[in-house]
Amino acid sequence: MLDVKRLRLLRELHLRGTLADVAATLQYSPSAVSQQLALLEREVGVPLLLKVGRRVQLTPQAEILVAHTAELLETLERAEADLAASLTVPTGTVKLAMFQSAALALLPNLLTAMAQAYPDVRIEMIQREPESALHETWARDFDLVVAEQYPGHAAPMLPELDRVTLTTDAIRLAVPFHDVAGGMAKLLSSPITELEDTAELPWVMEPRGAASRHWAEQRCRQAGFEPDVRFETADLQAQIRLIESGNAVGLMPDLMWTGRPPQLRLIDLPGLPQRTVFTSVRRASRSRPALLACREILELTAQELAVPTPLP
Repeated sequence: MLDVKRLRLLRELHLRGTLADVAATLQYSPSAVSQQLALLEREVGVPLLLKVGRRVQLTPQAEILVAHTAELLETLERAEADLAASLTVPTGTVKLAMFQSAALALLPNLLTAMAQAYPDVRIEMIQREPESALHETWARDFDLVVAEQYPGHAAPMLPELDRVTLTTDAIRLAVPFHDVAGGMAKLLSSPITELEDTAELPWVMEPRGAASRHWAEQRCRQAGFEPDVRFETADLQAQIRLIESGNAVGLMPDLMWTGRPPQLRLIDLPGLPQRTVFTSVRRASRSRPALLACREILELTAQELAVPTPLP
């Protein structure tokens, strides 16, 4: 009988790429990982790893084992979910990955409501960008992910994950008030009324590679100009401060205004584009009561969000 823990190490190596990354993920030492994989090789009686420079590469036989291991882990996860579902009260830990604006808007009320309704469920949250969070949830680093999808930009579709829409929020042009004495004061000769009016202004956007950055650049190009992106930060609160202080303009999703009225002007874009916020879990675990409870509270929290009214 093959050892499931050793099979999982082999699959982790397939996913992570290096022994060091496997060791860091599972909190082993690299030598311990190497020893366990050597034992697995002896168990199966065929080579599983080939040295390629300083790295190792899986053999075709190892790839066969990895495919079966994925099926085995799914079966075990379904068994755990069915066992948990047989209990009368949701219990256990939910490892949750969220991006920043969702965490700011949803997390406080989620934690409060979960503590009141399901006190035996422990929530652990780590902030992650949606694309990496989806992959890490598929790889079993997280149980539940709250992710986003911009118009015309499909988020990664991973085979074991489901997808349930949580909410949508409008994306608007955020600009400072006309009388703000910031770095743009000399450039604001007249009030901004549409995207084209920002062609000569400094922009703040997320770093390159983010779906929001690509979408924002495309909107500007469709409006006939290349944005002057002087400031890059993944911290949307920092973006807001730059805009409020009169030093930049940007595109902001409505979730950022949950619990705080915007101290800047929000201008609707043509077509009223919306971002989709959704949750994903592995299908094998979606019947687990703690995950069902967490999703239920997230949906209720999202339904209670107030939509901001653009300021004049």
